[in-house]
Amino acid sequence: MTKERLISLDVFRGFTIMLMTIVNNPGSWVHIYPPLEHAEWNGCTPTDLVFPFFIFIMGTAIPFSMPNKQFDFAVFNKIVVRSLRIFCLGLFLNYFGKIAFLGLEGIPLLIIRLIITGIVGMALLGSFNQKIKTYLAFAILATLLFLAYSKIENYQDVRIPGVLQRIGIVYFFASILFLKTTLKTQIGIATSLLLFYWFLMACIPVPGFGEANFEKDTNLAAWLDNLVLNGHLWSSSKTWDPEGILSTIPAIATGIIGIVIGQLLNLETAKIEITKKLSIIGISLLVLGLIWNLVFPINKSLWTSSYVLYTAGLAILILTLLHYLIEIANYKKWTNIFLIWGVNPMIVFFLSGILPEVWSMIEIQNPEVISGKINTRDYFYDFYISPQFSDPLNASLAFALLYVVFWTFILWLLYKNKLIFKV
Repeated sequence: MTKERLISLDVFRGFTIMLMTIVNNPGSWVHIYPPLEHAEWNGCTPTDLVFPFFIFIMGTAIPFSMPNKQFDFAVFNKIVVRSLRIFCLGLFLNYFGKIAFLGLEGIPLLIIRLIITGIVGMALLGSFNQKIKTYLAFAILATLLFLAYSKIENYQDVRIPGVLQRIGIVYFFASILFLKTTLKTQIGIATSLLLFYWFLMACIPVPGFGEANFEKDTNLAAWLDNLVLNGHLWSSSKTWDPEGILSTIPAIATGIIGIVIGQLLNLETAKIEITKKLSIIGISLLVLGLIWNLVFPINKSLWTSSYVLYTAGLAILILTLLHYLIEIANYKKWTNIFLIWGVNPMIVFFLSGILPEVWSMIEIQNPEVISGKINTRDYFYDFYISPQFSDPLNASLAFALLYVVFWTFILWLLYKNKLIFKV
C-alpha cells in the first residue's frame, strides 16, 4: 500500500480529517474552545484550515495518481465520473435528514433512510467497471437534482453546494489542468484566478446593493448564490453559501497550488533540496497572503485570494516538515494512527456526517422527565460525559475525542484488512 503512496501526504490527510471530525462533533455547540470554531467572518482559526488543506492535499496527490500524464477519452471519463461521484456523495448528505416515506416517523423512517443510504453508498463507493460507474453517477446526480427542483415539500430547500461538492468540482479542473498544461502555465492560471476573483469582489458593483464590498449578504458572491441557487443555500444564512459559486474560482487555485507542489515532490532531485524549495515557497505564500490581507481580508466563507495564499503557505510548510521527518529522516513509528485515517478519508467524510443524525433519530426514555424522550446522542452526552467534567468546554471536547476514538477503531479494522474505499 505505502510503496505507491507518499506516506507524508497520507499522514497530513489523516491529521486533517481527524481535526475535521473533532471540529464537526462537539458534545455541545454552545461550549466550544475558540480554536475549534470558525472565525466569525474575517480571520482564520485552526478550524478554518481544514477545508483548504483537504483541497491542497487532493491537488498534491494528483501527480502521484497520474504519473504518466496520459490524456485520452478513457482518462477524461474517469476524471468526470470521479468528480461526479464525489459531488453526489456530498449532495446526498444534504438529503439524508429530509428523506420521507409514506408518513413514516421514528425508527421505521430511520430504517428507510439507512437502506437508501446503503444503496447510494454502494453505488458511489462500490467497485464496478467504468461503464457502470458512469451510468450510476449520472443517474444519481439527475435524481437528486430533479428532487431538489421538483417542488416536493421535503426537498424544495435542500442545499445544493457543500464541502464534497466543491472538492469534486476542484478535482475535475485540477486534474484536467495537470494533464493538459505545463507547470509554468498552471502557476499562471492559479495567479490569474486569484487576481480575477479579487477584481470581481473588489471592483464590480453588487446589483441591488451598490458598491463592491466584502460584507455578509451584500457582496457579489452572495448576490450570485442567491440569484442562481435561491432556496438551496446553507440553512444558517439562506442568502449566501460558504461553498457557493463564485468562491469556487479561488478554491480551484488552491487545488492548482497542490498539483504544483505534487510535481515538485516528484522531481528527480535530492529530497533535501526539494524540502528547501518547498520551505521557501511556503514562507513566500504565507507572507504574500498576510500582505494581501490588508486590502482583501483573509476570509474562509468568501475563500478570498489572501486566504488561498495564507492557507496554502501553511499547508506547504506542514507537508514539508512531515516530508522531512518521514521521507528523509525516516522517523515513521508515530505515523500509523494518522495513516489509518489518511488512506480512507471518503468513508469518514460520508458516514461521520450521517451517524450523528442517526443517533439523534433514536429516542429513549428521559430519566429526568416523566413521559419525556431524549435522543441517544444527547442521552450519552448529558448523563455519561458531561457529569464527569466541571468545565462544559472540556466535556464538549471529550465527546468529540471519544468520537475520534470510535472512528479510529473502525478505520484500524479497515486498514488491517486492507479495505480502502475510493470513488
